[in-house]
Amino acid sequence: MYEEVILVDESDTAIGSMEKMEAHKKGLLHRAFSVFIFNGDGKLLLQQRALTKYHSAGLWTNSCCSHPRPNENLLTAAKRRLFEEMGLDTELIYKTAFVYRSSFDNGLIEHEYDHIYVGVTEKDPIINKEEVEAYAWKNIDAIKKEIEIFPDKFTTWFKIALNKFF
Repeated sequence: MYEEVILVDESDTAIGSMEKMEAHKKGLLHRAFSVFIFNGDGKLLLQQRALTKYHSAGLWTNSCCSHPRPNENLLTAAKRRLFEEMGLDTELIYKTAFVYRSSFDNGLIEHEYDHIYVGVTEKDPIINKEEVEAYAWKNIDAIKKEIEIFPDKFTTWFKIALNKFF
């Protein structure tokens, strides 16, 4: 499936678009989002990325993450992907953003201006097996302890965001 990402400058101003895999091969800065869903007990919904993902396959990460399409509002995109990946529809609140760059063994480079959204639900997800292998609800302290012991089980952006903002 042909998908484009929004290329941005260091101020998150859109400067164009490019096919998603090409942008990741070239390591160009592009707009992304990460969604963090909590339940009433304060536990974070984690997803294990599908084993067929083009990078970070099988790694644990935040509830949902992706890229908005050209001319798509960030919040709209975050809600769309949360539903597509996890079958959840809940209010999302913008928290913050950060830029990161990470290289992978397969030659791809994530260079993202990542916007963080937070939401709350009491529902368990209905996962899309093409996107998500498994899910778990865990408290933040337990996740941070697990990252200390097994850092390679988690995605780069999740570790950065969790330590910076939660």
